[in-house]
Amino acid sequence: MDKKISEIITENISWKDITPAGNVYAGGTSQEFNTGEWRVDKPIFIEDKCKQCLLCVPVCPDSSIPVENKKRAEFDLMHCKGCGICAKVCPFDAIEMVKEEV
Repeated sequence: MDKKISEIITENISWKDITPAGNVYAGGTSQEFNTGEWRVDKPIFIEDKCKQCLLCVPVCPDSSIPVENKKRAEFDLMHCKGCGICAKVCPFDAIEMVKEEV
């Protein structure tokens, strides 16, 4: 008879002991997937207000704000999930979050 789950899972058990073989997948990045389809809100870059401080770039969890020649470029909307962190950190209101049109 099979052991009860409470007999198997203890403080000392490793994930390797309870993960069925073949069900662990390799890590990936959003570069491999179009994660922009998840977005509800979309960032709009207002270039006239931008002072190129680049504070938005390192806070983007999806690296969706490309930098070219030391200046930020338009959003990579294929990977942006619309979290709005970039808009929160922008001291010049150069990023506006709007509802994504379907």
